[in-house]
Amino acid sequence: MTTDAPGTAPAVAELPLDDPRALAAVSLIWREAHLLDARRYHEWDALWTEGGEYVVPIDRENTDFAATLNLVYDDDRMRRMRVERLTGGLSISAAAAARTVRSVSRFVVTGREEGALEVCSAQILVGYKREETFVLAADVTHRLVFGADGPRISRKIVRLVNSDDTVTASGFLL
Repeated sequence: MTTDAPGTAPAVAELPLDDPRALAAVSLIWREAHLLDARRYHEWDALWTEGGEYVVPIDRENTDFAATLNLVYDDDRMRRMRVERLTGGLSISAAAAARTVRSVSRFVVTGREEGALEVCSAQILVGYKREETFVLAADVTHRLVFGADGPRISRKIVRLVNSDDTVTASGFLL
């Protein structure tokens, strides 16, 4: 399964969104958005496969995340540490956590193989923190693996529209 260059329109993988696997994938992505907005980070972490990667690249065109600097490049261990910081109450991220509402749409199946789908979507996140409202937009790519208990996230790439601008501490997950 390959990921198209971020500046190009994703290729469609000939799997319509009314296919049961595509519907399950979209449902999981919407559930993920709900859990993140509700700050139910441990439940969010349970949506992932072992070895799953959570990536927020600085360079929107980048595809070699291991060889370049990223805003976030988490494996299982780092993702769980991030969840602990956000839920533990001892970090500034947890104490001043932003309230968020996100909308995820424009779903396109861009890759498929036996037991897995790649789904690209658009995410608009509105946040409120310290008496300020902000908006973040991103192109998001999920790689979802299907098992006996349904789909799980094996990779999530969040390509922020403004990824090369100044980034401040967010207090939430994208």
